[in-house]
Amino acid sequence: MLNDVERECIVKHGYGLHSFSHALVDTFERLSVRPVTPELHAQITSFAHAVADHPMELLPEIPQTLQYLSTRHRLILVTKGAIPEQSGKVERSGLKEYFAATEIVAEKDSAVYHALVEKHSLARDSTWMVGNSPKSDINPALAAGLHAVFVPHGDTWILEHEEVNAAPPPQRLLIVGRFAELQEHF
Repeated sequence: MLNDVERECIVKHGYGLHSFSHALVDTFERLSVRPVTPELHAQITSFAHAVADHPMELLPEIPQTLQYLSTRHRLILVTKGAIPEQSGKVERSGLKEYFAATEIVAEKDSAVYHALVEKHSLARDSTWMVGNSPKSDINPALAAGLHAVFVPHGDTWILEHEEVNAAPPPQRLLIVGRFAELQEHF
């Protein structure tokens, strides 16, 4: 039920902690046999903040791989969500130095990728989107005429799941088992 409520909240509130907090409260209200008191509402909301306050955990070999790639390519970080939240995550990650630019968008769809290609004067035939989300990274990048690298991860948010589309020629789709494998291809 939480996944369904989150889908509804994203439409109303966008991505981020604010939306997640609403989804938790809304889900509890739908499942609870008794009304949600202000105290219970505050407790449920605190669960969302516990997620936000959790220390950042990087996947293995991410910094080393980004360091390697940044010496060979211009890297642009594209993430979606609330700007203050996403900016904070980028800063806390310690990875910002590896990126020539950071783009925080409301949604990652093919129109956004088209706009980023124009904004950053990217060559479609040599631009690759790397990500773990078929819905927001891989499929819309392919739809925008870019190449893509899919890095599956078991903890990818369920709302980002969908079938990975095939790359239409002459585009390419690469699937790797872990992020560090990018060093073997780029």
